[in-house]
Amino acid sequence: MNTRLNTADFNQALLNFLDQSPTPFHAVASIAARLDQAGFMSLKESDPWVLQPGQGYYTTRNGSSIIAWRQPVEAQGFAAGLRLTGAHTDSPCLKVKPQPELLRQGYFQLGVEVYGGVLLNPWFDRDLSLAGRVTVRQSSGQLSSHLIDFKKPIAVIPSLAIHLDREANAARSINAQTYLPPILGQATEKPDFRALLQQKLLAEQVDVAAVLDYELAFYDCQKAALVGLDDALVCSARLDNLLSCFIGLQALIESRPGNGQVLICNDHEEVGSASACGAQGPMLTQWLDRVLPADCNRYAVLANSLFVSADNAHGIHPNFADRHDDNHGPRLNQGPVIKINSNQRYASNSETSARFRDLAYRAGVPVQSFVVRSDQGCGSTIGPIVATETGIPTVDVGVPQFAMHSIRETAGAEDAIGLTRILMELYQS
Repeated sequence: MNTRLNTADFNQALLNFLDQSPTPFHAVASIAARLDQAGFMSLKESDPWVLQPGQGYYTTRNGSSIIAWRQPVEAQGFAAGLRLTGAHTDSPCLKVKPQPELLRQGYFQLGVEVYGGVLLNPWFDRDLSLAGRVTVRQSSGQLSSHLIDFKKPIAVIPSLAIHLDREANAARSINAQTYLPPILGQATEKPDFRALLQQKLLAEQVDVAAVLDYELAFYDCQKAALVGLDDALVCSARLDNLLSCFIGLQALIESRPGNGQVLICNDHEEVGSASACGAQGPMLTQWLDRVLPADCNRYAVLANSLFVSADNAHGIHPNFADRHDDNHGPRLNQGPVIKINSNQRYASNSETSARFRDLAYRAGVPVQSFVVRSDQGCGSTIGPIVATETGIPTVDVGVPQFAMHSIRETAGAEDAIGLTRILMELYQS
């Protein structure tokens, strides 16, 4: 069992990472900063690569997806296959529309578009901030992109008082077009949102002649925290799936150089992964083209590899236990979960599950199983996509959590470090 990790330090670093990563762009920047500190080297996709044995590298795409890896120590190290962990950087949220300005009843609001399968009710009456990426024209005429984060409450989506909606607690459907535009303040004329972004960037000493475009999302200002009388729970926004990104990152950094060790964190999983930087796009296969030696047997390398698709699982909720199969209700702080679906919504099979169980045994970490009720539909992950695109043997796993796709989610404080220890065994295998 690997005991190098300290639970208290691990969870504090996790909380910091969650708070620093309000959007996929910020998450990738946070991951890159930690890789820099660990001695990994940044490579641009547009440059030629000269790779050294045992050295760690990373490359990004769209600023929202990242692949980090260590080259094998031995020249023939690829023959043993790759050890890959995959996760996703995006989370369901409310994104600002291109022409968002609204002035209604004297209130300045922004039109928003629902991204992914958002649980909408929890977004009401929260202190919201705004973050993302802004692309500008500089005074020289050149284009540049910058991360932006207001870092303080600038908006709210107020609920309608129960006096005006007596059925609110019994039945309330949410119209995403009319109910969700956040209020940013009061105004007598419609403000220019791009001008507001320009003022924000200028205040941060960014050269901005004009704001050309942006990708911005609202997020909850409440900080990530340990919760419970014994701090047994982690509560935060975006646990699905930044929790898995952090787990994979820590496992890679803490592992000793060996055979091919890979972490890939893709954007756009919550909307189907079909993009240039999504798991269904060519990012991973193009990376394989560049990294695998020309004289290796590519198909043998992939056949000898193992891909661990890490995406959170549904923990059994004590108030809704009937929503789970009686024998497959994972509990928080009882170990990571192998996710299984006979209709291939998850890519786990008996052999890849057994390999994961063996890694967990070596790490001294318990493992649970999840199968959706036979009368319910099943979600999916990047696991089946990667398995289909590459042929790499794949297992779907995840840390159990409550309130998936809510603005604030809950997981166990012991499970993340447990899965990290298993992935360290993966990288050393």
